[in-house]
Amino acid sequence: MTTVLIDYDSGNLHSAQKAFERMARETGAGDVIVSGDAEVVARADRIVLPGDGAFPHCRDQLFSRTALAEAIVDAVENRAVPFLGICVGMQLLATTGHEYEATPGFGWIAGDVTRIRPADPTLKIPHMGWNDLVMDSAHPVLDGLATGEHAYFVHSYAMSVHDPAHLLAHVDYGGDVTAVVGRDNIIGAQFHPEKSQAAGLRMIANFLRWMP
Repeated sequence: MTTVLIDYDSGNLHSAQKAFERMARETGAGDVIVSGDAEVVARADRIVLPGDGAFPHCRDQLFSRTALAEAIVDAVENRAVPFLGICVGMQLLATTGHEYEATPGFGWIAGDVTRIRPADPTLKIPHMGWNDLVMDSAHPVLDGLATGEHAYFVHSYAMSVHDPAHLLAHVDYGGDVTAVVGRDNIIGAQFHPEKSQAAGLRMIANFLRWMP
């Protein structure tokens, strides 16, 4: 089994790589590879798409690598490879991102990514730091996680899903903010599992064992 963390020059992969390698050893899940090579992605058994920064930039960085983007789409849509998007990598699952300009995402989970606007004006943007997860739906990748688990966030924009069945968890930040989405072989986390200590490592381990 090979898990590929996609390298498309959109964030520091070091901490994610270390966390996935650690949990792969503990679960016997095989190799973890960081790569932007379309041929490597085409052979992957699991794919992780991290992302830091602005939605349009991440989208451009990924889709400018045409062969890489096509390999990801083929793996997810045609081979049903388990896929995890992290932070902006999760936002790219949406139909459209509205950061600076309307930008299309993969469209795998219908929804829009818009700026967080807390009802409490004293809450700062970006939403940065620890927050308590509220579990909305059971999912194998969230097995063992319960409402109240802490996760680490850094973001100014969040996804709103069109189908409530695709919302797996949220947090309260002056209103509901999407934390985890998923359907079929696809799941996304707005928070950083690799920085979320025990809860994040459990989620990574679950993903490495997941057989959708």
